[in-house]
Amino acid sequence: MSLPHAILTALLEKPSSGLGLTRRFDKSIGYFWSATHQQIYRELAKLEQSGFIRPLPQQPSRGRKREYEVLPAGRAELTDWVGRTEDPRAVRDPLLLRMRAAAVVGTQDLGAELERHLHLHRDQLVKYLSIEERDFSSPDLSAESRLQHLVLRAGIDLERYWIAWITEALREFPER
Repeated sequence: MSLPHAILTALLEKPSSGLGLTRRFDKSIGYFWSATHQQIYRELAKLEQSGFIRPLPQQPSRGRKREYEVLPAGRAELTDWVGRTEDPRAVRDPLLLRMRAAAVVGTQDLGAELERHLHLHRDQLVKYLSIEERDFSSPDLSAESRLQHLVLRAGIDLERYWIAWITEALREFPER
């Protein structure tokens, strides 16, 4: 996924300001595609310049944030992007590389770092499960909600994978 497409998706779900997008990224899309405040504002300017979004008309008032909506060209771009093929990306995780390096130079304090990661993944799993309970517990979800739930379930499954993998890896660190 690219940041412009993440922003188009978020704006189609709900027109927002840059600040609103930043907050929404922190609560949803950001779990799977993160972006800084500056990156979001930079992409908004590019999307507007490309004719994919526009600011919503608003009454002039001091301090009011510009909210954006997606134009037909932006929807067409997002629709085209959804239909494209893309190969899976290779995993680039520093923890995995550090494990490989530890095989050569020794484990140092890697056991403590694995413990820290284990706690982080457990905490993230609790957040995801809470979101699932709050937003997806109804048996009659809309088609849109079912797709969003599938994305969340991917996050849940990934956190469960990491918890299991780190638990197994910690068995190699008897000095803990």
